[in-house]
Amino acid sequence: MKKNYSNFIINTALTTALLFGSCTKLDETVYDRVDESGFLTRRDDVIRDFLRPFEHAYWSIQGNDIYAVGENSTDEIGTFNRQGDWQDGNYYQRMHQHTWTNQDGFTNGAWTAFYQGIVLSTNSLQDMESITDPAKLNITPTELADFKAELRTLRAWFYLRAFDFYRNIVIVTDVKNTTTGQKQSPPEEMFKYIESELRAALPDLPKRETLGEKGIGRWTQAGAAALLVRLYLNAQVYINQDRFNDCATVCQEIIDGKYGNYQLDTRWDAPFDYTNTSLNSEVLYGFPSSLSRTHWQYDGGMFFWALTYDAAPLYCGFTDFGQSNPRFALQPGRDVDSVEYSFALGKPFVKFQRYPDDLRLKLYKNLGNSKREGMFLYGYLPFQRTVNGVTVNDTVRGNKGPYPLFIRDQVGWFLDAKPGQRIADKESNMGHADHNSGVFIVKYPLYPTPDPNRITSAYAEVRLSEIYYSLAECKYRAGDKATAATLLNAVRKRNYPEGSTSLYNPDGSQLTDQEMLDEWGREFLGENRRRTDLIRWGVFNTGTWWDKQPDGDNHTAIFPIGRDIMGANPQFVQNPGY
Repeated sequence: MKKNYSNFIINTALTTALLFGSCTKLDETVYDRVDESGFLTRRDDVIRDFLRPFEHAYWSIQGNDIYAVGENSTDEIGTFNRQGDWQDGNYYQRMHQHTWTNQDGFTNGAWTAFYQGIVLSTNSLQDMESITDPAKLNITPTELADFKAELRTLRAWFYLRAFDFYRNIVIVTDVKNTTTGQKQSPPEEMFKYIESELRAALPDLPKRETLGEKGIGRWTQAGAAALLVRLYLNAQVYINQDRFNDCATVCQEIIDGKYGNYQLDTRWDAPFDYTNTSLNSEVLYGFPSSLSRTHWQYDGGMFFWALTYDAAPLYCGFTDFGQSNPRFALQPGRDVDSVEYSFALGKPFVKFQRYPDDLRLKLYKNLGNSKREGMFLYGYLPFQRTVNGVTVNDTVRGNKGPYPLFIRDQVGWFLDAKPGQRIADKESNMGHADHNSGVFIVKYPLYPTPDPNRITSAYAEVRLSEIYYSLAECKYRAGDKATAATLLNAVRKRNYPEGSTSLYNPDGSQLTDQEMLDEWGREFLGENRRRTDLIRWGVFNTGTWWDKQPDGDNHTAIFPIGRDIMGANPQFVQNPGY
């Protein structure tokens, strides 16, 4: 779908530039646009117009390096220089070290992706608002109200992400008549605007049960309420106001079913499996995926390049996309001599190993019949090949030598060193890795190519687990550790065997700030929220992890506005510190 709308996206980018620029001469004839009064002539036109922004929204999860910087700037995932692969002018090292500048591509790219979505949503919303007689288009008033509410919610989702990235952003509510650029809104005004848009949209949004099995890609009351949860949970950071009580209230309303009936999945992998589009899934909002159409979480900007070379076709048997590429891997928990690092942050794989019976710790393996086990790739990755008619055992190798890869929770130049073998080269940093370095995550399954359910998992943008964890954090901050532990265990119990001792004590005595942050990291590993969580807990700028020392100050809690974006509107003021 995105390719079908490529010309529209380009036009939208131009529209965005006009909105953010100064007064511009607009009296020339434009031949590549269709007036909505002539475009919306039947029901199908309205549906297509309504859906137009959603595919861009799905792409924007990983597009323009949004996922890359969101994860690389944290203590969990890194894009290492693997013997020259992914060196890229130290682009990813700057992400990791928080030394980015407004000339780094993602600073322009994220803003463009967010505001293209805002413009697309606003354009479709204004089209919906222009419909005065929905019956003539075979649209009911209820449907029209729903479409407008969903577009407002989608736009608020884009705004919330831009707000989290840049903080000082601009409100755009008209793309058809405005010809002058606007100033950025203060954070307090932006916060209130997002809150008011979501509150206003809620009554007209559907509940999931009214949409049925195919409603996974539609914004519902629960989805919009979950965005309020995100807004309130981070209000202390965003506008220096404590809104944890408001956050807890909305969380409890969602859990109690006020906005639709949802329940937690009973398997750890179910929220990411092909069944997550069903009405029994805990996914509050997701983007539908398929092999033949769109599957952006499996793009090179995200999970498909969170694998080592040949892991997909040889080890997993998934040959539709060819080779994978080790762009994203977990940051190490141990040095080259297998000694655990002493810092508290980071060490994501070690944090899983703190509870050794965690089912997710198993080596990822396809079991057949659209089933898998485990969430990580590590060690040797065996497979079988046929040579001269004879089946022989082999193991996945890299692209820098013929030796078998032994993937480990360490970063360095191990080359053909065997497991446990000490190497003389003790250097371990972002610029010094090989293809054995870093455990890989397989959160969304890579079923083999004959499997009919391969690449059909919806991308779970909002899960009920997030609501449980958000409420648990609110309770913890209020001093109620017991309730926090109960809420966390309600989700965690599916990660461990029946009767496991890994669940938290009922009194919550094991919970500390660090354990709360570690548990956020375990449950939502790779879901691109870690940066926001680290900032909320006050350690994004002050913390130490692996190849990362504390920042000089906290200005890197938000990103610089890209140079090209700044140049498009002379009224814009660059974020502090840049």
